[in-house]
Amino acid sequence: MAEQRDEEPAMEPRPLADDDDVCPVKQVEVTVPKTDDPNMPVLTFRMWVLGLGACIVLSFVNQFFWYRTEPLTVSSISAQIAVVPLGHLMARTITDRVFFQGTRWQFTMNPGPFNIKEHVLITIFANSGAGTVYATHILSAVKLLYKRKLTFLPAFIVMITTQVLGFGWAGIFRKYLVEPGEMWWPSNLVQVSLFSFSYYIFPGFIFKMLTSFSWICWLAPKSILVQQLGSGLQGLGIGAIGFDWATISSYLGSPLASPWFATANVAVGFCLVMYVMTPLSYWFNVYNAKNFPIYSNQLFTFNGSVYDTSAIIDTNFKLDKGAYAEAGQLHISTFFAMTYGIGFATLSATVVHVLLFHGRDMWAQSKRAFEEKKKPDVHTRLMAVYKKVPMWWFWVILVVNIAVIIFACEYYNDSLQLPWWGVLLACAIAISFTLPIGIINATTNQQPGLNIITEYIIGYMYPGRPVANMCFKVYGYISMVQALTFLQDFKLGHYMKIPPRAMFMAQVVGTLVSVLVYQLTAWWLMGTIPNLCSPDLPADSLWTCPMDTVFYDASVIWGLVGPRRIFGNLGVYTNVSWFFLGGAIAPLLVYLAHRAFPKKNWIRLIHLPVLLGATANMPPASAVNYTSWLVVAFVSGFVFFRYRPKVWERYNYVLSGGLDAGTAFMTVLIFVSLQTRKTEIKLDWWGNELDGCPLASCPTAKGVNVVGCNGFN
Repeated sequence: MAEQRDEEPAMEPRPLADDDDVCPVKQVEVTVPKTDDPNMPVLTFRMWVLGLGACIVLSFVNQFFWYRTEPLTVSSISAQIAVVPLGHLMARTITDRVFFQGTRWQFTMNPGPFNIKEHVLITIFANSGAGTVYATHILSAVKLLYKRKLTFLPAFIVMITTQVLGFGWAGIFRKYLVEPGEMWWPSNLVQVSLFSFSYYIFPGFIFKMLTSFSWICWLAPKSILVQQLGSGLQGLGIGAIGFDWATISSYLGSPLASPWFATANVAVGFCLVMYVMTPLSYWFNVYNAKNFPIYSNQLFTFNGSVYDTSAIIDTNFKLDKGAYAEAGQLHISTFFAMTYGIGFATLSATVVHVLLFHGRDMWAQSKRAFEEKKKPDVHTRLMAVYKKVPMWWFWVILVVNIAVIIFACEYYNDSLQLPWWGVLLACAIAISFTLPIGIINATTNQQPGLNIITEYIIGYMYPGRPVANMCFKVYGYISMVQALTFLQDFKLGHYMKIPPRAMFMAQVVGTLVSVLVYQLTAWWLMGTIPNLCSPDLPADSLWTCPMDTVFYDASVIWGLVGPRRIFGNLGVYTNVSWFFLGGAIAPLLVYLAHRAFPKKNWIRLIHLPVLLGATANMPPASAVNYTSWLVVAFVSGFVFFRYRPKVWERYNYVLSGGLDAGTAFMTVLIFVSLQTRKTEIKLDWWGNELDGCPLASCPTAKGVNVVGCNGFN
């Protein structure tokens, strides 16, 4: 394996200390080093061994925990910590012999001490394994919930092309989302400064109520209303708090990485949905809300019973219109309907907000891309010594990938259902939104999604085909997410001065390896775990697959039944579509207020895409995930950052990384030692009754009877 010093020109380590080298973002200024050693070896034998090993292990572990009732994503931070002693051990023990000495192919397996650039590239490999493969939801939904046939090869093609398609968008927009100092990608700073500790044994095994401590429910154990108000898992979560880091960080990421203005927007958006819209729509019985639980992602008939979707599917895996007419219209909880409405508003707000507040900057950056007159920031100048990744590399990946997708969708049309024009339309949506959403993600650590709009569009254009809807969503939405993931990794390499071509290589290889491991793991679990993801599993089962269930429900709503029969002129929730207009108007009002009162800086900090998109993860996220996240984010991003800046600078990101890693290590340890089928141990006591609010899921309409709810009020 050639050393990096053979690939790049030898130079002295270069510190930069000019007065104009202050970074435009304070968090970056106090965290990221402004030095580089271009001679430091990067593509080493130990990097390959530890990088591929981390990628494989994280891919397996994350897919394994994907299906669990309490899903866990083991982040690359865990690998980032674990490989340090292994890297130093390899540096001490592996031979330093130079092979093929004197030739152009000479290399050594041990070029010296384990260094930070090797460590970063190993982390990039680990990121590939930690990022999940969203298209696995298609595999799970078709095989486990629809109970239909899907063979390995077309499933693999969908999964691999979904992950790789994002390279194309990343290459196109790296000029705008990586090089500018203002695009700082907050969560990267956690990995720039890191080490670890753990504490997960209590909320993960001994005292599970710490996952959602809903004390208000104790005040009235026979009152549905009180438990609806207090439940952190199935209600509004008033007073609910989670002491489990997995609860706090599982859906919104680490609260310690969130800048305060973004946290404030998330708080306002969450309160708007959970404490204004949800209770008002429920208690005023909007869309017969009281026929259903106040918080639920299930599909219902009008009388509150669970909808039997298998009864409305024909033999060609399409909607049986006659059977649907006989079964009656599909209903969802009003909370679920309102979150879809908020999703509509978020999409239009994203476009308008970026045009109003960033349009001028985007235009200026576009001109600079050709003029190259503006002095780059300190980190971009340090990176100038390395060879860039040619743009044609990205174009080749993009064109070949789209060709393979079209071939697969046409050849396996019976399985995938998506026509060729659907592939091109999905790609058009993804490329259109990568830049505006990338700007939001790079500056706020929040990422509005395209899942709803992609489902909406293909649901209208190609209704009655659930698999086509799922495929369109992963190509139109997840390829954009993957692009942003690659760009975030590029920025991490930018901060740590990793040669761009080495970064690109690690991302491509890591992505290919992770997809294979994810699919093999999912295939294995489907064949070995009885009734995996089944809706008939008991509530305390370890394998209820909450994320796959939401994905499946969405495929029924948008794909099988179609938006016209849900939100259109044939549906119950027609007025929800007006949220599109509201989302477009809201940023304009903020912009006009900012122009009218330019000295009021707080007005400019109102970020409508983040505010409206705050609850995009609900469901499957519940109220306690947000209340707990907001408390920690406030203490970190406001109290310590403002009043104890030295403490924040020294410990904030390190603490975040330690909590991520500690939770992951302890969760895996608990499962292996205490929760496998051979060693399963349960502690049966009141502290292990999650939430303690069993009545929160009860409907309150008269005449709607649900087992376990009768006799209460």
